[in-house]
Amino acid sequence: MSTLTLDLARRIAGSAETAAAQQGVPVVITVVDAGIQPVIALRQDGAPFAAIDASLSKARTTLYFGGTATADLAGATAPGGPLFGIEHAVAAPLAFLGGAVAIRDAQGAVIGAIGVGGGSAEQDHAIATAGAAAAS
Repeated sequence: MSTLTLDLARRIAGSAETAAAQQGVPVVITVVDAGIQPVIALRQDGAPFAAIDASLSKARTTLYFGGTATADLAGATAPGGPLFGIEHAVAAPLAFLGGAVAIRDAQGAVIGAIGVGGGSAEQDHAIATAGAAAAS
């Protein structure tokens, strides 16, 4: 299993920044390692302050759920869903809306996650996906 280096985190964040610029939305990008420790975080000019916490919470959520993208978890946490109320079972904040995906090494092992906040859930997911693609 590989580790998430600062150099790789920079490439991932840079790719996400490019995607955010293409969408015209200022965001916060947080890249965390497999232990959910931030490796790099950046807030683009004009990104909402709330997106700082949201991007980290999204990345954490992806890792808590084995690398599942937060966009894929949203429906499960809705009222009546199998994970409804799960956010009350853990101490750390979780976020069940699009904007975080796993970062995987060449063998497919999860080595971290990228969380993005500031746009719509769909925009954040697309930006995070573009960032994670830089890992391959």
